[in-house]
Amino acid sequence: MAREVYERKTEALLKPVMEEHHFELVDVEFVKEAGTWYLRAYIDKPGGITIDDCELVSRSLSDLLDEEDFIKETYILEVSSPGLGRPLKKDKDFERSLGESVEVKLFRAVDRQKEFTGMLKAWDKDTITLAFEEGDEWTVERSNIALIRLAFDF
Repeated sequence: MAREVYERKTEALLKPVMEEHHFELVDVEFVKEAGTWYLRAYIDKPGGITIDDCELVSRSLSDLLDEEDFIKETYILEVSSPGLGRPLKKDKDFERSLGESVEVKLFRAVDRQKEFTGMLKAWDKDTITLAFEEGDEWTVERSNIALIRLAFDF
């Protein structure tokens, strides 16, 4: 699928930029919203990303994309911080979040419930395990997870 190729090639273009500035590339997505294509890069660093960081990466990536010119569709480029509610997608996201409180939303209800909040106790390529305050543990197939992200209280 072209979308996956665009995302993978964009990640490859960004790798040296991320290394040079000691940023983390959290995710790249190529999505269509309301008839418009968006190429989004989410970046992070210890202490958080600034608007100047986003601008620096955006300019560098824009130049590289112009040189490579592999995306056929017209699109809008966005570079931003992943924000507080960023989903956990990659192994490094799960590793970093072990022991943290996470929200899990399921595609299919389990015991008539589709949303759970608990501590991420373990994960592998097929499952995640949550621990709850009562001491109970629960393991769910990752294929049934619509969204998993860090839980936050205000």
